[in-house]
Amino acid sequence: MRKGQGQWPRLLRRGVALFLATVTVWVLSLTADTGSAASALRTLAESPAFVSAALRAELGNLPEDQAASDSLTGWQRLILSQSPALMAGAGEGTASAPEEAEPQATPSAPVEPDDPEDPEVLPAVTTAPEDIVGRTLVPVSGDGYASAQGVYIENRPGLDLDVAALASAQLTLELPEEGPQVLIMHTHGSEAYTPDGTDTYVPTGECRTLDTTKNVVRVGDEIAKVLTEMGLTVVHDTELYDYPEYNGAYDRSLAAVRTWLEQYPSIRVVMDVHRDALVGEDGTIYKPITTVNGEQAAQVMLVMGSNALYDHPHWQENLSLAVKLQKEMNTLWPTLARPIGLRENRYNQQTTTGSLLVEIGAHGNTLQEALAAARMFARAAGAVLLEYT
Repeated sequence: MRKGQGQWPRLLRRGVALFLATVTVWVLSLTADTGSAASALRTLAESPAFVSAALRAELGNLPEDQAASDSLTGWQRLILSQSPALMAGAGEGTASAPEEAEPQATPSAPVEPDDPEDPEVLPAVTTAPEDIVGRTLVPVSGDGYASAQGVYIENRPGLDLDVAALASAQLTLELPEEGPQVLIMHTHGSEAYTPDGTDTYVPTGECRTLDTTKNVVRVGDEIAKVLTEMGLTVVHDTELYDYPEYNGAYDRSLAAVRTWLEQYPSIRVVMDVHRDALVGEDGTIYKPITTVNGEQAAQVMLVMGSNALYDHPHWQENLSLAVKLQKEMNTLWPTLARPIGLRENRYNQQTTTGSLLVEIGAHGNTLQEALAAARMFARAAGAVLLEYT
């Protein structure tokens, strides 16, 4: 084809484009004010039919399928790529949107900060409230306690206690060489600590979370790690028995402990790891805290059951084990342990003669303070338990 023979179709297409532009100007002249004119122009310009007609008039007939688009010149493909309406028509007759284009190297928009009102959005870093009051809880006298050899017991049931005899008592505890020896579990596994630093979590209640990397299950991991390194064989039950229903948690955890003991008859020691909650009458939140070799650590409290309300024939042997652990903690870190709490309930400790309820810190502590305490407690506990292997 000679050069001049393709001019008439091109002139005709451009004439159509000029006609469409004239229609646009005519629409503008009919509008009553500038705002209406702009609105009419936007409506017309954004119309897929208008865009298609204008570009088709300039480009000529488009290929019927995507493969035929290879016949377009470079500038035709460039114009075509700017029109979703035409790109939809360049496929297999569907009106689906085009595939997302490759991102361009343009400056990104500012990122909005996390929404603090959205519980599913976690800040990357947070700071514990400054109004939490830290206290190192150690007795200043023996008043109100049963005590001997530096061990203090808060005797709420008012039972007859000889702490010195408990400290020196021979235990029937014997850890077998084969199979798991220690079970760590959590009746209230969702208990967590005050968010601080990068230790943030989605709460399921006040200082509670299902995130087992941020609640007391994480503390149990730390205890299990240290005991294992010391040569003990440990099973860690990470099930949350207090969620979704808090009531009945001890019944559910009791069933679990019995299942573990049936599966592994070699288990002799059961540690139920919790954290405490300390709130004053005026609403002040307290945290039990100490400093060991320059490191902030939560304090540890052993809570022991008795036979004051229910049948618990071996409660004194459990308490004797707790006294021995307390003495070891006092020897290694004199301010790590709070006084032992003797209570009326059993806390499922009737299952073995080596059962303990261990409270690592309180809800005012941070996770890092609790983990530091967990490591120290585990070293003391491991030292005692290895005497019975």
